[in-house]
Amino acid sequence: MALGNLHSMKRILVASFSFLCLSGLAQQRLSLTDAVNAALKNSYDIQIARSNVEITNINNYIGVAGGLPSVNGTASDNEQITSINQKYADATRDTKRANVGSNNLAFGVTGSMLLYNGSRVIATRKRLEELLVQNQELLSAQVQNTVAGVMTKYYDVVRQQNYLKTLTQSIDVSKKRLDILQVRKEVGLSNNADIFQAQLDLNAAVQAKQSQQLVVDQAKTDLLNLIFLQPDTPILISDTIIIDRSINIDSVRSSIAKNPTILAADQQIHINELIERETAALRYPTLRATTGYNFTSANSAAGFTLLNQSYGPFVGLSLSIPIYNGGIYKRQQQVATVNTRISKIQRDQLYLNYESGTVRTYQAYTNTLNQLKTEQDNYQLSIQLLDLVLQRFQLGQATIIDVRVAQESFENEGYRLVNLSYTAKVAEIELKRLSSKLAL
Repeated sequence: MALGNLHSMKRILVASFSFLCLSGLAQQRLSLTDAVNAALKNSYDIQIARSNVEITNINNYIGVAGGLPSVNGTASDNEQITSINQKYADATRDTKRANVGSNNLAFGVTGSMLLYNGSRVIATRKRLEELLVQNQELLSAQVQNTVAGVMTKYYDVVRQQNYLKTLTQSIDVSKKRLDILQVRKEVGLSNNADIFQAQLDLNAAVQAKQSQQLVVDQAKTDLLNLIFLQPDTPILISDTIIIDRSINIDSVRSSIAKNPTILAADQQIHINELIERETAALRYPTLRATTGYNFTSANSAAGFTLLNQSYGPFVGLSLSIPIYNGGIYKRQQQVATVNTRISKIQRDQLYLNYESGTVRTYQAYTNTLNQLKTEQDNYQLSIQLLDLVLQRFQLGQATIIDVRVAQESFENEGYRLVNLSYTAKVAEIELKRLSSKLAL
């Protein structure tokens, strides 16, 4: 009977091993680099940010600022039928006719060049340059945010998988405890109550593992959504949480000013200052030089003039002086000044928020690192305690309660350790994002 059970167990193990191998082959191994690269390639937010850079690059042109000549061509050809009744002092010249055909033809080419408008073109040209730089900074900020988001979610999967391993190890202990009790029962040293309790504990541990497996699967689905892959794509993540312990708060705070979001806020101040200059230029005279060529031809079948043509080039200057428009330009300049002041306040507020966030995150980072050292010792102690209690239980020197308490300590310490590691890693990622030093 025992031999048959042994052969049956071997078949089950072989089948399980084959299934795991096939599952592993079907799964796609996903590294952190792969996840980040997929997100950078497919992120909609990054695509939009790139498109904004492309738009501002297209608009960053002297012609858009109004600094290049404009050339326009015009043409018209009017055919009409009229009735004529003309009288002269000499009655023999009198004309009276109906349905007289006539034609008016005109075409011309006019070129206009702005000579002066209060340096508005220069201010507009610089504003377009600043907009391009700002959108490039916003693109960099979006890239950093995307990388940080993917790294955080990736390590969340690693965290949940590590806790799943802890539960699996605890299940192995529960199985061993049940085996010991069954062996004892065969020799009359155990009762059904202990076996039933051990089986209940094992079933509860298996359920806990199944619940944790759901957490792992959902964390993977969230990661796949973040990197724009199909949510049911089978992925295999085998990684550990390694924490950079060399981060210094002074280095982070000194780098905040280089954060692309802060730089974009600085650019907004410059943009609003240039809008002030553009608005102020509206109150200055505008001088334009014009040149071109005109041709006009008018002919009629009857009347005073049967044919009248004129053609030739022309050149001239036009001056427009704003005298009064109800104070609109002045008020627009005042509004632009207020907008500049607002952008400075927003930049200062943003910088303060980043500094506060840096201090809070660094406090969490250092505190977690300090706890982590103690927790690593506690975790090793919980492993040693579980091994010792299990050995004592096998020798009959510990109770089933002692084993269960040791198991709970092992599970709790494993949970705390992986959570502290994850918390420290998240703080590290955020500090590097704030200082624009986030890289794989």
